Amino acid sequence: MTRRERTRKLERHDDGAGVISEPVRGDGLFPPAAYTRDDESPDGNFYDVPRKVVHIDDGAIAALGRLYAEVLPADGRLLDVMSSWRSHLPPGFRVKEVVGIGLNAEEMADNPQLARSVVHDLNSDPRLPFGDREFDGAMCAVSIQYVLHPVMVLREMRRVLKPGAPFVVSFSNRCFPTKAVAVWLDTMDEQHLQLVRAYFEGAGGWVDVKAEDRSSGRGADPLYAVWAHAS
Repeated sequence: MTRRERTRKLERHDDGAGVISEPVRGDGLFPPAAYTRDDESPDGNFYDVPRKVVHIDDGAIAALGRLYAEVLPADGRLLDVMSSWRSHLPPGFRVKEVVGIGLNAEEMADNPQLARSVVHDLNSDPRLPFGDREFDGAMCAVSIQYVLHPVMVLREMRRVLKPGAPFVVSFSNRCFPTKAVAVWLDTMDEQHLQLVRAYFEGAGGWVDVKAEDRSSGRGADPLYAVWAHAS
């Protein structure tokens, strides 16, 4: 089955009785075909088995920790989006609470920085199960390449963050290729920065958008980040 055929299969519309199923992939920012994947099986099945491994090396983890210390507010309530068994906040970083939302309960239960966690599939339902303005900051590490509804997710992130709160999206050059969206696999690292920036800008309600190469060098994995503040 080609990507175009998969897209036709996945797009759903009003059935005439006013019933709307899943929204169109890409949220209108890019064509739905850009968000097809080689593995279209339910994400919950793919992530059902715990994978307690880090997806970037120590150098990139240290660079991410420095970025978090620079951007995220201390002593606040933070949301770790698409969370796993590590949140990569730097040692000694003070928080009131870190809440994780992800697909594997066992992984998040083993995350020492999470106070609590919620199992939720953002690709099936981009709505976040939190109230308005609940969090002082948020982060999403090395997972944005799997998101099918990036604009909707960014709008939800803006909703659950307090005005002025930052959201940091980071990524490297690694992924599960069968689950990454086509537009990610078809573009390079510099273009990924532009793509994620376009997500923030397309969602609206974000200010001071920054997109930077935060790699530490010295042979470490590359680290890129885009972040902005809720308006």
